[in-house]
Amino acid sequence: MFGDMMGMMGKLKEAQQKVEATKKRLDTVTLEETSPEGLVQVNITANREVKEIKIDDSLLQDKEQLEDYLVLTVNKAIEKATRVNETELAAVAKEGMPNIPGMDSLFK
Repeated sequence: MFGDMMGMMGKLKEAQQKVEATKKRLDTVTLEETSPEGLVQVNITANREVKEIKIDDSLLQDKEQLEDYLVLTVNKAIEKATRVNETELAAVAKEGMPNIPGMDSLFK
């Protein structure tokens, strides 16, 4: 019984280390989102840190339009980064989890 418990604890610790390593790796994964007309481009990491925003000069004349494009494009970039982040972390967590009856449905 205690051997099984120690084995599970070891697997949980290993899974936690893999999750932390994946989080660090996701800092290096850069995603790009561009507005429909290509006037705003946002580069963001898979950990949802905005790295760069490029704005077409034509938007500098209309503050309200620029704000709208920024909000739209940044939100889409965050959604994309969140999907990548959650998919990667869920895969690592599921891979490292010990086989505990009833827990498998939590990671589907």
